[in-house]
Amino acid sequence: MESPLPLPDLLAAGSLPTALAPMQDVTDLAFMRLLGKYGVPDYFFTEYFRVHEHSTPEVHIVDSILHHGTGRPVFAQLIGENLVHLKRTVRLLSGLPIAGIDLNMGCPAPKVYRKNVGGGLLRDPGRVDRIFGTLRQAIPGRFTVKMRLGFDDKEPFEEILELVRKHQVDCLSIHGRTVKQMYRGEVDYERIGQAVQAVPCPVFANGNITSAAKAMEVRSLTGCFGAMIGRSAIRNPWIFAQTRDLSLGREPIRPLLGDVRNYVDDLWSVITREDCLERHRLNRMKKFLNFVGQGVDDEGRFLHDMRRAREAEEFFAVCDRHLVEDGREREPFAAEPYAGVVARPNHE
Repeated sequence: MESPLPLPDLLAAGSLPTALAPMQDVTDLAFMRLLGKYGVPDYFFTEYFRVHEHSTPEVHIVDSILHHGTGRPVFAQLIGENLVHLKRTVRLLSGLPIAGIDLNMGCPAPKVYRKNVGGGLLRDPGRVDRIFGTLRQAIPGRFTVKMRLGFDDKEPFEEILELVRKHQVDCLSIHGRTVKQMYRGEVDYERIGQAVQAVPCPVFANGNITSAAKAMEVRSLTGCFGAMIGRSAIRNPWIFAQTRDLSLGREPIRPLLGDVRNYVDDLWSVITREDCLERHRLNRMKKFLNFVGQGVDDEGRFLHDMRRAREAEEFFAVCDRHLVEDGREREPFAAEPYAGVVARPNHE
C-alpha cells in the first residue's frame, strides 16, 4: 500500500497542526479573511459543495478558495453520494488551487442525513466503500475525509476505518460523537485515539476543542496529528495563534474584553453586507456572538442583552456596556467558555 500524500507544510515547523472545521454559512470568504488577521490556521476546509444531478460548484465557495488571501492551503469539501456526479465535480474543482478534496461524512443535520449524504453515509459502509473507491480514482491529489464515530451507534466505526486504509485516504478528521448525538454529550477521544493507531494517515481530532490548552490535552489523549476547531474559532479567533504558540513553548496572546469589542466591529464589517436589511445583518451578527458571549461573563448577561437587541444602535450599545465601559476593556476574555453559558445554534 502506498503511503499517504504528505500534507502541506505548517505555518510554524514543529507546532501542533491546526485546521478550521468546515461549517456551513460560517467558513466563508469573509471569515477566512478575518482569521488571516487574528490567527490563521494551518489548513482551511471549505463549506461543502453540494453534489447532485444538477449541481455546479457554488460560486461563493469557489471565491473563498481563490480570494481568501491568507497564504494557507484550502481543502474543498464535497457532500453527496452519486458516483457519476462526484466524479464530475472532482473534475470541475481540480483546476482550482486546492490542497485536496474532502468528503463530508459527518454532517448531523436531519435534512442532510435523510438524503443519505453527510453523516447519513455512515449507515451504509458498502456505499462508503464505493464512494471512496470512486473518489480515490478520480482525485489527482489528496483525498481526505471528515467523519463521525457512527450514525446512531459506534458499531461501524472499525469497518469505516478499514475502508480508510483500503482506499489510501490521505488525511482523516474525526468528530468524536455519533450523528444522532449532534453536539450533545461528551466527545469520545478514546475512539479517536483508536483511529490514530488503526490508520496510516494523519488524523485530526475534532469536537469540543475549546482552547489551546484543550488542543494540547486532546493531542496527549489521542496521539492525533492535529486539532480541527470549529465553534471555538467563532468564539475566539485567536485560538489558532494561541495553539501554535503554546505548542512551541511560547506565551500565547491573552485577549481582553476590549480586544473582543474590536472583533465585534470587524465581524460587522466583513460578515454582513451593507445592502442587507438591518435585521438580517443583526441576525447574522447574533449567530456569531452567540459563541463569543460564552467568554464574556459567567452569568450570560451579555448574551441575554445582545439577543434582545432589535436595532444596530441598541446592539452596539450592549456591546459597549459589557465589553468596554467602566474599565471592562481591561478585563480578560475567558480562555474557556463559562460553564452553563449556552451558545446556539450549534456548528462544526
